[in-house]
Amino acid sequence: MQIAIVLYPGMTALDAIGPYEILRFLPDADLRLVGAEPGPLMTDSNVLALGVTHSFAETPRPDLVLVPGSGPATATAMADKELTGWLRQVHETTTWTTSVCSGALVLAAAGLLDGHPATTHWIAQSALKRFGAEARPTERLVRSGKLVTAAGVSAGLDLALWLTGEIAGRDHAEMVQLFIEYDPQPPYDAGHPSKARTEIFDRANTMGRRIAATPGEFKAVATVAWRRVLQRF
Repeated sequence: MQIAIVLYPGMTALDAIGPYEILRFLPDADLRLVGAEPGPLMTDSNVLALGVTHSFAETPRPDLVLVPGSGPATATAMADKELTGWLRQVHETTTWTTSVCSGALVLAAAGLLDGHPATTHWIAQSALKRFGAEARPTERLVRSGKLVTAAGVSAGLDLALWLTGEIAGRDHAEMVQLFIEYDPQPPYDAGHPSKARTEIFDRANTMGRRIAATPGEFKAVATVAWRRVLQRF
């Protein structure tokens, strides 16, 4: 099975690397980190770099595609015609097309989520609606046919484990879960807006908006929105 995890500048590392650490245990996995061209790129921390192993052109028919999200660079990825065009092309033959966090917005920008239920990071749920998807803000994983979207960042681990069970069976998935000791017992219970105290939600919301509010990202959002308007004519 060929697995293509998309990388792009400014993406959130855990969105990709968390699922990678689970999906690499699939039998006969041909795992690729796919991007515009092979080589290193900087993630959203501007400290950690990840490396693209294969270009989009070198990966025309992956069985599974996973698109990670980002705080500051999601809109730029949404406006990337090479990326969204590749997603539309490969989606025709994939077994699974998936996303983590705001990666769902990249799928939406490619037109793949039109009319489909989907989830994403809580701060981006309203954007899902604007770009044609049916937002499911209370769900951590949402499946619609071969499309599977996961909520924010850490939900990528749940997505990868679920996919492992679907592809290789429950026994294999449970073996991988045990091997990586995925037994979450967080010291705090504020991992969703429905659980967080109001003051904590406000602080997290302010931080998220500040991270994403750059002139380049505003321009990219406007570009994607305008393309969708033109598609209606």
